[in-house]
Amino acid sequence: MIPTSKDMKGIMDKSSYRLLQLLSFAWLACRPTCSSITTYGTIIPQSPLVEIGKEFTATCVLDKAAKATAEDIYWKLKNITVPKEQYTKINDSAVSVTITITNETANWLLCEKKGSPLSLNLNQVIHGILLTKGYPPEKPVNLSCMAVQSGRKMSSCVTCTWQPGTRDERLKTTYTLFSSLIVSNKSSKANRSSGYIDFGTFPSFMELAMWVEVENKLGKVRSDILDIYAADLVKTNPPSDVNIISKNNFSRTLLVSWKHPIHVTYVMLKYNIRFCTVGSGDWTEVPPNDTESYKESFRLQYLKPDTEYVVQVRCIHYRGYGYWSDWSANSTARTPEHKPTSKPDLWRVVIPSQVKSERRVQVMCKDPVESNGRIRGYSIKIQDGNWMTVAVNDSDLDSRSQERKIIPLYQIPWSDKRRGLIELKAWNSVGESPQASLGIPKLTQEPASVESLSWFTQQGRLWVKWQPRNVTATGEPYRSEVTEYILEWVSVSDGAMDWQRERRHTRTAAIKGNLQKFNRYNISVYPMYSGWTGKPLTIAAFLEQGAPLEGPSVKVRRTGKNEAELEWMEIPLDKQRGFITNYTIFFITGGKEHSIVVSTDTYSYTVKRMASNSKYVVRVMASTVQGSTNSSDLSFNTLMYAPGQIEAIVVSVCISFLFFIVLTMLCCIYKMDSIKKKIWPPVPDPSNSTIAKWSPDFTSKADTPKESALGDVSIVEVDVFDRKSLCEEDKAGLPLKKDKYLSEEHSSGIGGSSCLSSPHQSVSDSDEGGDEGQTTASTVQYSSVVASCGYKGQTPCPLPLSGSSQTPSFARSESTQPLLDSEEHPEVPESHQRYLRNPYFGRLPGGNDGDSGDLEDLNQMEMKKQGLALRRFCPLEEDFQQTTPTEEGQSPDGQPGPDPSYMPQLSGYRPQC
Repeated sequence: MIPTSKDMKGIMDKSSYRLLQLLSFAWLACRPTCSSITTYGTIIPQSPLVEIGKEFTATCVLDKAAKATAEDIYWKLKNITVPKEQYTKINDSAVSVTITITNETANWLLCEKKGSPLSLNLNQVIHGILLTKGYPPEKPVNLSCMAVQSGRKMSSCVTCTWQPGTRDERLKTTYTLFSSLIVSNKSSKANRSSGYIDFGTFPSFMELAMWVEVENKLGKVRSDILDIYAADLVKTNPPSDVNIISKNNFSRTLLVSWKHPIHVTYVMLKYNIRFCTVGSGDWTEVPPNDTESYKESFRLQYLKPDTEYVVQVRCIHYRGYGYWSDWSANSTARTPEHKPTSKPDLWRVVIPSQVKSERRVQVMCKDPVESNGRIRGYSIKIQDGNWMTVAVNDSDLDSRSQERKIIPLYQIPWSDKRRGLIELKAWNSVGESPQASLGIPKLTQEPASVESLSWFTQQGRLWVKWQPRNVTATGEPYRSEVTEYILEWVSVSDGAMDWQRERRHTRTAAIKGNLQKFNRYNISVYPMYSGWTGKPLTIAAFLEQGAPLEGPSVKVRRTGKNEAELEWMEIPLDKQRGFITNYTIFFITGGKEHSIVVSTDTYSYTVKRMASNSKYVVRVMASTVQGSTNSSDLSFNTLMYAPGQIEAIVVSVCISFLFFIVLTMLCCIYKMDSIKKKIWPPVPDPSNSTIAKWSPDFTSKADTPKESALGDVSIVEVDVFDRKSLCEEDKAGLPLKKDKYLSEEHSSGIGGSSCLSSPHQSVSDSDEGGDEGQTTASTVQYSSVVASCGYKGQTPCPLPLSGSSQTPSFARSESTQPLLDSEEHPEVPESHQRYLRNPYFGRLPGGNDGDSGDLEDLNQMEMKKQGLALRRFCPLEEDFQQTTPTEEGQSPDGQPGPDPSYMPQLSGYRPQC
């Protein structure tokens, strides 16, 4: 061990002061001769041994060389100055001090004087002494001595023990053990608490005295003297060769034998026997009076049959002197079997049946408490008019087991209206047990249950408390009093069950079964009325509760805009580990957590006042009295619209749309004629048209319309696609379209067909559009050159005189019907194309009068370029010949011809059908 700096400092201080002490002794020894050494004084006594807790007085004596008086002296305990109140002035050169010695008192006591002002050292040590502190020895107590057996005789050594003092032994202390005999005294050094003396031979039949002495520098002390006989010191070995004998004819006894550990000449002994069943540890001792004599065997009686026992034996001086020996080693044996002397513990469990008005009764039992052997089987009888015996398989029955197992016997269908008695006997290799019976009443006549039932835990056990019911006051069929109670408990986790019986006056009982912590049990109390079972009263209980093993299983049943309905499943009973006191719902959004506490019977909850279209994290915590467990987190989003809101919007839009459709239909019905004209324009019926006939006999002046009157008329030039004859009535007419080179502000069509109609746009609906105020959108004007013979029987003008040649006339018709589709692509024979070159039908703007050929080419080019429509002309007779005008405004016979513009209708027109 390496000394610390503090230890080294103490060692140095001690050595320096020891050196100072030696120098003081040397000064005193050589004072007469060594006059050259200057001393200032000394302390009396020198290096004293002081007792802790006592007062100590020291005196400092000054020499003349000190040049000081008693007033200049002061005392120090190392670095602490002793107060002046503890000083005593003896004379001018001597001062004493008195101090109390404690554990905290310093070891060095110094005498100093005050230094002179001119001296560098203000304080000057005159002398110092070392104080040795300690306690005086304490008196030993409880002295006892013993002599043990060695081989076949007693040992010559006597060993003694005592209890030393409790104070700290700072000083060196010695212990000595003394003994005194009549003939001699002996002593030996001993340890602090024990020692021994060897006598050479054990002093049998002698009296001796024993004591202990303790000594140190502060004193000596002796224990009380122990006067004792040698026989009181003896402790022998335990008995040897312990043996147990079992006999078949004696099922309740065992014979125990042993041998003496020491010869009788040394010590006469007596014995003590104890026994217990294997594994119990509950020992039973044979009364000492039964084994006082000096013997080597004993018969144990009143034992249980077929039970294994453990036996031990010990011995002591026959008069009780000395000490008991140790117990011998365990010896075991089993008693023989005997027939059972107690009833089997019969019970039943009622199982619901799928058959109406029927129960199933499971009969079960436990071995008799006093089975007295291995139970080989049971005999069961059911009383209901006829008796029957049911053999029970005994392969799993063993009464030697420390735990009484539950044995299922038989399952019986039992009607609700049936009343019967079940009897049971157990038997082993020797005989049968007494008969046990159990009555099962009708379902409607079961006796009353107990009035109340409760439970509590205490000292690690589960206690049940109940209050009986006054049966005689209720008018029950079974009017006898309660004879006993059955406590039944069933584990919820694994279905294991057990029961126990309690006496009739018991109101509180502890369950004796091996219950598990955190496991739920259903406890039932059955009152028994002379063997007939009453109605049970059941309650759930826990030996010890804890936090649930798992949290609830949570799901979102329904989400809304501002709410969500949560649903969770109940935690399985075997995982609850206690009674659920409440559920706490936690929901988190936006970093904020909110909680709601609901009752234990609530398994769904609607959380309201939630933000719409937001993400939430939800968990549910289940709590018991001992802790809580959370479920796993569940995330969901609330809806942007509440349920039904989207449907309302869709319904509103649909209603609005339907309203619009209905309104539109009403408008269409109201404007049916206008819409019909817009979509399906009227088709002109040529057979009902009125064509104004203009005779070429009239002068151009009289027939020429005014310029303003012709402003609404456009001349359409028509080209012919091929040169087929126009005389066929079934040919379609040529479509006409307004010629933009010849049109002015308004347009009209010119045609000459038997069918003056076309589904195309009229010439008034031009591609170019028209000015404001146009009215020809609903009026289609047609013009045609007709023969004098009329048009399909129509007589637009008077017939010429007989013999005169037919003169073609120019006529115009204004109709509100468009042209027919059959008139879209007319085919005009080449023999009639000359009529199209007639200046009456059109001219080029700014062109010459005679450019009829150029007009035809231009018309074809413009029709292709502008998409102009053609109008059909009515066919003329093939033999009709028209003289081509040779001059503008002249007819073939030299008469002035009509104006190239439209001629006024002489006979007007009438609406066409």
